[in-house]
Amino acid sequence: MRNLTRLRSLQALEASARHGSFVGAATELDVTRPAVGQLVRSLEDWVGYPLFRRSRSGAERLAPVDEAREALEDIAQGLDLLESGLRKLRGRKARSVVVVTASQALVANWLLSRLDDFSSAYPGIDVRLDVSDRVIDLAQGEADIGIRCGLGSWKGVRSTFLMGEEIIAVCHNRLVPADRDVTAGWIAEQTLIHDGTPHPGGEFPSWVEWLARSGANRAPAGGGLKINSTAAVIHAAVAARGVALVRKALVAQELESGRLVQLLPEIRWPVKWAYYIVAAPKALRRHEVAAFHDWLAGAP
Repeated sequence: MRNLTRLRSLQALEASARHGSFVGAATELDVTRPAVGQLVRSLEDWVGYPLFRRSRSGAERLAPVDEAREALEDIAQGLDLLESGLRKLRGRKARSVVVVTASQALVANWLLSRLDDFSSAYPGIDVRLDVSDRVIDLAQGEADIGIRCGLGSWKGVRSTFLMGEEIIAVCHNRLVPADRDVTAGWIAEQTLIHDGTPHPGGEFPSWVEWLARSGANRAPAGGGLKINSTAAVIHAAVAARGVALVRKALVAQELESGRLVQLLPEIRWPVKWAYYIVAAPKALRRHEVAAFHDWLAGAP
C-alpha cells in the first residue's frame, strides 16, 4: 500500500533543494515561507535527522545533506511522473507550459520570428518568454530552458550547440554615402559605437583591431559612443547614431529589412562565443521542455 500522506512535504523538500531557499520554494508552491519550513520540518521529524545545512555563497542558501541529496533524484522523478499522469488524466484539455529565457536582442531579432513554427508543430504547448540580459539560474528552476551565448560550459546545465557567431560592422542605411564607396577609411571617420559589455574568452574585436584588419590607413579618432549594453548598441545603430560592431545573429532581421546595412562584408571575424541551448537535466525530463529543445536544435 502506498503512503502518500507526505506528498506535500516531499514537494516542499524538492523545491527548497532546487531553489536553495524556502523563499524560492514558497513562491513556486504559492504558499508562505513558514509553511514550506513547517512541511520540511515535519519530514525531518519523520526521518529523524536534518535534511538541510546552511551554506554561504554570496547569500545564505540551503544545501541538502548527503542522504537527502541521494534521495532527491528519485523524489524529483516521482513528482515528474505524477505530473505526467495528471496531464494524461486531463487528456486533450491539458496544456503544457515551457518557460524560455534569452537576451532581449536575441528574442527580438532571432527567436520571435520562429516561434510560430513551434506553435504550429506543438499546439498543446504554451511558450512563456523570460527576456533578460542577466544569466538566469536554470539549475535552480528560474526558467525551463534558455539560449546563451558563450563558450558552452555552464555549471548545472546541459548545453547543445545551436549556431556560431561572427562580428560585423553595421550602420543605418541613410548613413551610407551615395556619392562614394564605403571604405575602411570612411568608416574610421564616422561616429563609432563601442560595445563595453564584457565578453570573456570570446576574442571580440575592438574597433582598432577591426579597422586594422580591414586596411584602414589610420586609427579611428578618439571618442565615439561607448555603451555597456549590447541591446543598446543595436538600438543606437538602428537610430543612426553611428557605426557599430555587432553580433550578426542579433541584427538578422534588421539586415533583412534593409534598415541596417552590413559594411565591408568581406571582412570576416568569427568569434569563439557561440549560441547554445541550455537546460537543467531535470527540466529535460519533461515532455514540453524536451520538445522545445529538439525543435530549437533543428530550427533554421
